[in-house]
Amino acid sequence: MKIYTPIICAMAIALFCNTILAQEYAAYQQDYFIKKGDSLPYRILLPKDYDASKSYPLLIFLHGSGERGNDNKAQLMHGASLFLENQNRDAYQSIVVFPQCRANSSWARIGVEGEFPNREFVFYKKSEPTKDMLLLEGLIKHLKKDYRLKRDQLYVGGLSMGGMGTFELVRRNPRMFAAAFPICGGANPEISKRLKKLDWWVFHGSDDKSVPEKYSAQMVEAMKQKGINVKYSVYPGVGHNSWDNAFAEPELLSWLFSKSR
Repeated sequence: MKIYTPIICAMAIALFCNTILAQEYAAYQQDYFIKKGDSLPYRILLPKDYDASKSYPLLIFLHGSGERGNDNKAQLMHGASLFLENQNRDAYQSIVVFPQCRANSSWARIGVEGEFPNREFVFYKKSEPTKDMLLLEGLIKHLKKDYRLKRDQLYVGGLSMGGMGTFELVRRNPRMFAAAFPICGGANPEISKRLKKLDWWVFHGSDDKSVPEKYSAQMVEAMKQKGINVKYSVYPGVGHNSWDNAFAEPELLSWLFSKSR
């Protein structure tokens, strides 16, 4: 009779879960955007029964700092399963792309003052783009050439570092997107005048210690003052992982894909 220790059981469960996840995410094809010797890993999910002669909406999703690297896998940790659900793939025929930012880099250039948990983020009104942001913009141009896209239905969302990157990508490309949904992110409120051409849904947890809710709140207030169409969902008692609540919003995808420029 074999006796399995808790450690062995835990390892077996972890291996099983990783195998299941690998199989589940296999629908996201692996690829790399390469420019001047630099590469940006990304995963792309095509619609069921993809037809190259048809045009589709495009959604770019930007991960957080914990999923950085070059394995072209970690960026699928949060959010990827939402777009794999059969009912969503059937209802919202679209191309979904998850790029991966390199380690020790970011989607937006942001300063940090002090140490956690008392640190403050410094959001610049205008700064030089990071290399990963330039690669991301190059990837979007590449996707526009390689696929038939509905140019009036381009969307972007992201969480934490990716939420900050969402604001930055729109700031740099104010006429590109129809809607955006930053989760537990933030930006400089003075950029709001460049965020007016699209609809927004902003999410944050009230008890977020990693990226305090004030950063989203001040953005939403500034955007409202500019007359921007913005929704704001704050989840009481929720910490940094407010993306779980955002992805569970029953109207998120219907809201998103109803928007066009």
